[in-house]
Formats: sequence, structure tokens, C-alpha cells
Amino acid sequence: MSYLQAIVLGLLQGLTEFLPISSTAHLRVVPALVGWSDPGAAFTAVSQLGTLLATLVYFRADLSRLAAGTIEGLRQGRPLEHPDARLALGIVAGTLPIALCGIVFKSAIKTHLRSLHVVAGALIVLALLLWVAERVASHARGLEQMTFRDAVLVGCAQALALIPGASRSGTTLTGGLLLGLRRETAARFSFLLSIPAVAAAGLFELRDVMKGDGLASGMSGGLLGPTLVATVVAFVSGLAAIALLMRFLQTHSTHVFIGYRLVLGALLLVLLNRGLLQA
Repeated sequence: MSYLQAIVLGLLQGLTEFLPISSTAHLRVVPALVGWSDPGAAFTAVSQLGTLLATLVYFRADLSRLAAGTIEGLRQGRPLEHPDARLALGIVAGTLPIALCGIVFKSAIKTHLRSLHVVAGALIVLALLLWVAERVASHARGLEQMTFRDAVLVGCAQALALIPGASRSGTTLTGGLLLGLRRETAARFSFLLSIPAVAAAGLFELRDVMKGDGLASGMSGGLLGPTLVATVVAFVSGLAAIALLMRFLQTHSTHVFIGYRLVLGALLLVLLNRGLLQA
């Protein structure tokens, strides 16, 4: 992987990680379209650490409030009665489904689930589910009204993001809307919920990248250098993407993303069927 490729892929990671259009799909599709090799699940997971840092920076006030609320709730001996403590504990519980599924289906996620047929199907199916969620959602509830049960259910929806093309923000936005959350609330909780899952995946896969580069030979050559560059680019572009999306969802629906997913998924199927792309 060249450094130019790393910059392009890092930019893709940062811009698409927070939009409900699947960063993994774009990291899988763009290299295939331009003739680059698949960067792999490990590269994807590690470059997500850049977007993880962007999430921590943008939502630092929310995280500080959740931490303080958890401490206060535990001190009083009634954590589920304190809204911030309840939300924080919900994030922990909501992370368990994707963690368990990630362990059980690790081999499939790294191999045949990365097929472009799977990516195309996930883009289309999740677009339709998001459309249904937009149609039935009440858009009436804020973050302070979320229950522990809501957090766990959105966490279950997040587990679907292990399928390339599904999109972490797409699945969690869909889950949040189906529970009656406002769009910006669903997006905010989606980002907060992603923090432990992305951190765990990135740190776990970092071992594979380090082994592939060879620590004994230093940081020259291999995949380590380009991966670090992609991670930095992903942080900068991810920070901008969060701000833009949060502002966008205050006054707009997700229909533009639904349409984009449908078009991209259909285009992939056409290219695959004509032999212009290898699955």
C-alpha cells in the first residue's frame, strides 16, 4: 500500500464512518474499482481508531457528563435512576452484542463476508430498513428520555454492522428511529455507543498489523506506516463529518443516504454481474 492510497482510504474512512452509508463498504469497493488490493479487515479496524479519537474529541462534554452521572448514581446506590448513569450503563450493556458476535463470527467477517455481493446486498437491505424506520418513527424522544432497554436494543442493532455494507451508524440510526428517538438524538447515541466497540476492534486488530509489518525491522515499509497515515487523515476528516452530520440531521431526514445506498448497491450488482468487478 502506497502512502497516496493510505491518504485516500483514510479520507474515505473519516468521511463515511459517521454517515449511514458504510465506511467498510467504501474501503472495500473503492480499491476494487481502481484496481487496488483489498486493504483488509485489520487495516479497516485500525484506521477506525482515527475516527474513534474524533468521536472522543467531539463528544468530550457528553462523555464527561456520563462519567460524572455514573459516579453520582453509584454513590447513591441507584445507578439506573440517574439518567446519565443509566445511559452510561446502557452503552456498556449495548456493546456486548457486537462484542460477542465479533468473537463468534470473526473468521467469516475477515473472509467471505467481505465479498462485494454481501456488501451490495447489505447496502440495499439496510437502506430499505432505514426507509421503514423513517416512515414509522415518531421523532419525539431525546437523549435524556432513553431507557436502559433502549440502549440494549440499539446495541443489538449495532451488531448488524459486522456485516460489511451494513454501516454502524446506519444500523444504530435505524434502531434509534424505530424506538421513537429524534434523528439527532439517535445519531448522538450511535456515536457514543460506537466508542467501546471501535476501540476494542481497533486495538485487537492492531496486533495483526504490527506483526505483518515486523516490529524488528522498525517502521520502514510494510503496512504500519501507511496505516498510521490513514488513521491521522481519518481523524481530521471524521471530526468534520461528525459536525456536518449532527447539523444536517437537525433539519433533514436520512432519505439522501437511503437513496445513495440503493444506487451504490444496485451499481455494484450490475458491475459484478457484468464481470467488471471481482467479488
